[in-house]
This record gives sequence, C-alpha cells and structure tokens, in this order.
Amino acid sequence: MVRDVYSWHDMGPLIRLETTLTGDRYLSILSDHLHSFISIVHSDELRQFQQDNAAPHASRVATKWLQEHSSDFRRFHWPPKSPKMNIIEDIRDALLQAVEKRSLPPRTPMDLLTALQDSWCEFPPGYLRTPVESMPRRFASLLRARGGPTRY
Repeated sequence: MVRDVYSWHDMGPLIRLETTLTGDRYLSILSDHLHSFISIVHSDELRQFQQDNAAPHASRVATKWLQEHSSDFRRFHWPPKSPKMNIIEDIRDALLQAVEKRSLPPRTPMDLLTALQDSWCEFPPGYLRTPVESMPRRFASLLRARGGPTRY
C-alpha cells in the first residue's frame, strides 16, 4: 500500500506502507512527511490540509497532533461520504494509468513499487491544478444530486 502527499503546487512523497494504516502509522506520515512538505511548499501562503474521515485519520492520536499543529496549517473538513469532491481518486487513477503504460509491466511487488514511485515523480509540478480547479463543478454536481440549488 502507498500513501501520497501532494499540493496545488507540487507532488510530495509517495510513501510505502508495509502493513495496514493505523492511527499511529498515520501520525508518523503526518509528522515525518506532511509537516515538512507543507512547510516548504507553502512557506508564505495559507496552508490547508485535506483528509477524509477514514478511521486512522480520525484517530485520537492523529486528531490530537492536528490540533497541536493547527497554527502550522488549517485542516479543511470535507463532508463525509462525498467521493465526487475528493480528487484523490483522480490522482490514483492517473497513477495507475501511468504504470500500465510503462514499457515493462511490473512483475513483482518491488517492481510495482518502483513503477509507482517513478510514475509519481514524472507528474509535473502543478499537475493537480486541473483536478482542484474542477472542485466548483464537483460541488455543484453534488448539490444537484442531493436536490439542492444548482448554483452556490
């Protein structure tokens, strides 16, 4: 399993997890990878962080760490069960397509990890601007699907 860190400006690290993601493992990703990445990439801007409501993300240790670091960046809360508003799926689809297009398909788990990391590094800076810019359309679509207004 891999986890990713990215922003509007740049792609961050792709992190290999050798086992299931727990609250403690998620905390190490936050402290070891997210914090330094967001501090460097967004050194002079409002820093926002988005996560879904998965159990490790909502764990006590992760929530406590995020509260302790609330002055470093603001956590953007997404409505639960709103996949149309989550660009993570778009990114993972693009990553898998990039791996599938490689001339040599991965044959072992280590080959797959290498292909994922290489493909991840090949995404250009600013790659995420298109999915992020689509958020207003996604939000309007979500509102329409739930019977809400078509404009906001």
